[in-house]
Amino acid sequence: MTLAATALLISACGGSSGSKDPALQEPAKPGEKVDLRFWSWVPGVDKAVDKWNATHPDIHVKLEKIPAGSSGGYAKMRAALKSGNAPDLAQVEYQEIPSFLLDKGLVNLSPYGADKARSKFVDWQWQQGVFGSAVYAIPQASGPMGLFYRADLFKKWGIEPPATWDEFAQAAQKVHDADPKAYISTFPPGNSAWFTALAWQAGAKWFGVNGDTWSVNIDSPQTLKVAAFWDDLRTKKVIKTEPDFANGWYKDLQSGGITSWVSAQWGDAIISGNAPKTSGKWAVAPMPQWTKGANVSANWGGSSTAVLKGAQHIPEALKFAEWLNTDPASVDLLLQGGYGWPASADGYKGSSLDKPSPFFGGQKYNEVFAQADKSIDNSWKWIPTIDATYQHLNDGFQAALAGKGSFVSAVKQAQQQTVEDLKQKGLKVSTGK
Repeated sequence: MTLAATALLISACGGSSGSKDPALQEPAKPGEKVDLRFWSWVPGVDKAVDKWNATHPDIHVKLEKIPAGSSGGYAKMRAALKSGNAPDLAQVEYQEIPSFLLDKGLVNLSPYGADKARSKFVDWQWQQGVFGSAVYAIPQASGPMGLFYRADLFKKWGIEPPATWDEFAQAAQKVHDADPKAYISTFPPGNSAWFTALAWQAGAKWFGVNGDTWSVNIDSPQTLKVAAFWDDLRTKKVIKTEPDFANGWYKDLQSGGITSWVSAQWGDAIISGNAPKTSGKWAVAPMPQWTKGANVSANWGGSSTAVLKGAQHIPEALKFAEWLNTDPASVDLLLQGGYGWPASADGYKGSSLDKPSPFFGGQKYNEVFAQADKSIDNSWKWIPTIDATYQHLNDGFQAALAGKGSFVSAVKQAQQQTVEDLKQKGLKVSTGK
């Protein structure tokens, strides 16, 4: 997606899209040493950087591991940009690119030949960093979704992996009936990015643009259907509502307290790394469908490698970013670390993931995600205030669990709040109805 809306957005705010260097930088001369700083939290990226440094002696990359973006990484980046001490390159998630453009924090890489790399990447991921005719980020990975489930427990209780959401609801009841201490899943009240992906799969289109006006349609029928579905399950008390990626949740993965997880491909490393004693007991199935026989997935997560404003060696930074995300050895190291689904057009074939997995019962489970990656609605768009929208949803979901409202009312409230967020940026907004 080109998101022409971002160009309009920047214009409306009185700026230009991205950073504009006064002159095109020339590549370093042969034999000239170049040092680059790179900020990232991608697992396995240290090994890839080491390989680069071993094979590219004239361009040395110093990796600085930072917290995940939402855990302080982006705040650190923005502070560094403001102080003029930003690294040359940084990991930027797809949904955050518009906000960094609004801050004029990214370098337009098109004048440096970035467009020539387009054929090396999955096109929909390439488009995540393209705005108008400018390329602002090199795609790295995405998160096509499926259903991780405890095959041993499902078999024990006579439960088939649910092919539809109706079957998921039925399975939720069966799991809890079979073992009152077990649940099919949790609804994480503080992780609205996950909920967003479920709405995406249901056919929602939260954001769009018409001329110079942003449209906001969070409270669409598709999204409200998803919210009502999970409201019903929590009312029936057949799901948990604990935070994910927390100690209690990890313990439930280990003990069977949670028996499935609708998640992105990178969830494999989360499960195997935190519940190693469950090896051989898990399997993967396609994401449950709203329409029987359909084949629709969604994306949760996804990152790019961007060159930040102030970089002194843009040609070399671009060269590294392309290598990091396309070189087969680098991609395999990142895959082994669990960084997500590769943006490289070569995909996972021939990598460590293209093999049966002992942890997942000998299943070549990435075939499920390969199909899911082809079944994502690529027209989904992001807005520069998405973090605020996430927080509004989180607040509403947590309030519902405290007896104040419901998941449905949380969605409706987030709609109103997001419209106000964009208006406060001086932007024209419609409700997209």
